[in-house]
Amino acid sequence: MFKQILGKLPKKPSAKFWDNGESQTQETNPVDEVLSQRSSNGDTNLDSVSFEVLPRLRDVSISEKQELFLKKLRLCCVVFDFVVEPQQNLKEKEIKRQTLLEVVDYVISSGNGKFPEVVIQEATKMISANLFSNPHQQWKNKASEGVEMEEDEGSLNPSWPHLQIVYEFLLRIVASPNTDAKISKKYIDHTFVLKLLDLFDSEDPREREYLKTILHRIYGRFMVHRPFIRKTMNNILYDFIFETGKHSGIAEFLEVLGSIINGFALPLKEEHKLFLTRVLIPLHKLKCLPSYHQQLSYCVIQFVEKDCKLADTVIRGLLKYWPVTNSAKEIMFLNELEEILEATQLAEFERCMIPLSRQIAQCLSSSHFQVAERALYLWNNDHVTNLVRQNSRIILPIVFPALEKNGSSHWNQAVKNLTENVLKVLSDTNPELFEECLRKFQEDQQKAEDTKKKNGETWKQLEEIVASMAK
Repeated sequence: MFKQILGKLPKKPSAKFWDNGESQTQETNPVDEVLSQRSSNGDTNLDSVSFEVLPRLRDVSISEKQELFLKKLRLCCVVFDFVVEPQQNLKEKEIKRQTLLEVVDYVISSGNGKFPEVVIQEATKMISANLFSNPHQQWKNKASEGVEMEEDEGSLNPSWPHLQIVYEFLLRIVASPNTDAKISKKYIDHTFVLKLLDLFDSEDPREREYLKTILHRIYGRFMVHRPFIRKTMNNILYDFIFETGKHSGIAEFLEVLGSIINGFALPLKEEHKLFLTRVLIPLHKLKCLPSYHQQLSYCVIQFVEKDCKLADTVIRGLLKYWPVTNSAKEIMFLNELEEILEATQLAEFERCMIPLSRQIAQCLSSSHFQVAERALYLWNNDHVTNLVRQNSRIILPIVFPALEKNGSSHWNQAVKNLTENVLKVLSDTNPELFEECLRKFQEDQQKAEDTKKKNGETWKQLEEIVASMAK
């Protein structure tokens, strides 16, 4: 990714900004004007920023590189406007972009020595100035206020040419073996992490992808931050579930959490089980579930695979939030259910098989052919079929009426064919039970018809009585 960014740059920048030539004395450096203007406006603290024209890092001696690197970091603390006046300071923006690329390259190509504390400190200041500053929020505010925007502007941040390199720099700093975690945790602290997590609500998918990768790295490198990161993510998800119902980064959050859950030690801590029941399971009830269901399903299945005793809790949770009128979500639930059942042992299955069988019977009876089809596909899974077979005396009487009605009266031929296959499997598995269920079904059908006929006669008698009284 970084090489792709470098490839888009001109091979040699303008001499009047980069070289130490005499042209610098003949006219004012545009960067100096911007820095002075921003300093007077109070947009950023530029007291420590050098106004002199800076040479390239590769053009100075090794002894001078660190000091020059720090000056370049301070120069990059200047944040330009890409939203209100995007055409202003174009030359200065390009200079900053190339400077950002240069400092990223410096981190990548640095030797084996650890970064001094002052480098970490200045790097964190530069990152904070660009990512957490007010100009970075202007784009989001513009969208939220309903300002007319171009088609792509609603989701793509116009300041990305700078932000992407800042994110790349942060990723390289966090991942670099030259970064001392003990020193860095003083600057990449809880406040920094909290602000970083807040950025996940960005509408720009490119930004969320970088944030996801960076959060992975921070969680891996800074063990001291792990409880805080989990707690903060919990709070953001709580707010999403029970308050706002709106957040752009839920899928990325859950992808990070999937990796975290995968690393949980056994036996699982109580706080992790509470996270499953209070956060992951209620996430199924949101209308925007399709946008993050794949990641959510992975997290839930990770819990069941780590502790099979949680299967009953998870399945009952799914049944609690099972969609009633949304067929697309119902198919998602059935897909997730099958994966959960694959990791479910017999003892846990028996605890929830009655309410589960009733729900599957409702799905089999669905007029939406894809829902009925997906429910029938459960019998194609050997593990699920084995669980059903070992409890056929309880399960078959519950699902048999739905299967029999599908086979005789469902409007979709594919559903009918699948139903016939399932009925054949059930008949071959336990012929006596199958015949018993068939007789019971026929008796119930006859009773229903008799009741319907009797009710019809009763209504006819009442109509005759009313008609005679009207005379």
